Amino acid sequence: MSKKMKSLGASIGSSGRSSAVDDEDEASKMALAREEEIERRKLEVRARVESRLSRAQQEAKRLTHVREELEVLTDPMSKDVSTVRKRLETANRDLKSLALICQNKEKEYKEALEAFQEKSKAKAQLTTALVEMVNQSENLRMKKLEELCKILNPTS
Repeated sequence: MSKKMKSLGASIGSSGRSSAVDDEDEASKMALAREEEIERRKLEVRARVESRLSRAQQEAKRLTHVREELEVLTDPMSKDVSTVRKRLETANRDLKSLALICQNKEKEYKEALEAFQEKSKAKAQLTTALVEMVNQSENLRMKKLEELCKILNPTS
């Protein structure tokens, strides 16, 4: 009991004591009621927390299940995708090496074509020169033959 209440009770006397006891009873009842209210609220909060915790656990289980289902779905796809990617990478490497070979062969072909064209041109020039020489030779021979014929047939 507080000092104030004791001093209040002493000053009031015996008639005041009953009201002080009543006040104490009232205060203790109020304190008891408050404690009961606090305990009740504590239980309500605990029940709500447990309810939310239970819901959270259920949601976690559902999420875990969904994640497992997604993994089951993605696993076969990822295996196929990785297989196709590996094959694509192999094809790319093959294409690169074939492209390099093709470029080298094209370069060789162009060089061979240029050489062929140069040789063809040279051949054509030589053929033309040969034809001219043969024609000149024939003309000279014809002139010589005509001269020889004139010498043999002076009277004709």
